[in-house]
Amino acid sequence: MKTVIVTDSTSYIPEEQLEALNIHIVPLSVTFGDESYRELFDITTDEFYEKVRQAKELPKTSQPSIGEVLEKYEELAKDYDAIVSIHLSSGISGTYQAAVSAGQTVESVKVYPFDSEISCMAQGYYVLRAAELAKQGENPEEIMNELEAIKKEMRAYFMVDDLSHLSRGGRLSGAQAMVGSLLQVKPLLHFEDRKIVPFEKIRTSKKAFKRMEQLLRETADDAQLVEACIIHAQREDIANDWKDELQSKYPNVNFTISYFGPVIGTHLGEGGIGLCWYKVK
Repeated sequence: MKTVIVTDSTSYIPEEQLEALNIHIVPLSVTFGDESYRELFDITTDEFYEKVRQAKELPKTSQPSIGEVLEKYEELAKDYDAIVSIHLSSGISGTYQAAVSAGQTVESVKVYPFDSEISCMAQGYYVLRAAELAKQGENPEEIMNELEAIKKEMRAYFMVDDLSHLSRGGRLSGAQAMVGSLLQVKPLLHFEDRKIVPFEKIRTSKKAFKRMEQLLRETADDAQLVEACIIHAQREDIANDWKDELQSKYPNVNFTISYFGPVIGTHLGEGGIGLCWYKVK
């Protein structure tokens, strides 16, 4: 059985890996006024943040339509028997549900939708592993079992410079945003039950970095190999410095760097930074 992997643009996987592992993308979009841009296709991350700085209002984000997802599935059905379709958390977007609906509609290929319950490179880890297994000829049921196993080990924490983006976008309650801004708290956030919620209230960015490292250490001290990624919103220098610092302390952790692209950046704002990881063995 020939299996192919589909994901959405919020996995933010480098283009060379998408090509090497034959991963297909259905993009989400950001809209400034009357102009809509498909993430990864019509606007770069740098262009997006520059537009946000100049815009009077935050852009809006939109998921791919069922029709767009269906079109992708029908295109792939010509060459594949099964599609494993991995998407950002159903708690913050309807993209996963669009994949479910499109998968029930398409007749010539079997679709296996997977709710990552998260986003960005944490979502990307599921995609990369699924693509590796598909390349090795594993069947879709085995791939889905592997993804569920990874989900038990996946951890991700992040902080933002300005909680108002999350509040206005409806991804964090207004009360939580107000408390954070009034007290100058840098809350550590994470996904819980598919939604973004505060994990701990932390006073400073420095303490937030230390807390994320402490949480990583709890996994790294009990593992042979851990995959970890520092994710940033236009803080590349800080991300690189932190990567060098962490890599020297945890030789059993494979660190990479990724980014919060336009769609997720709309809700987090510029300046956010996070750390995600999972125990491989």
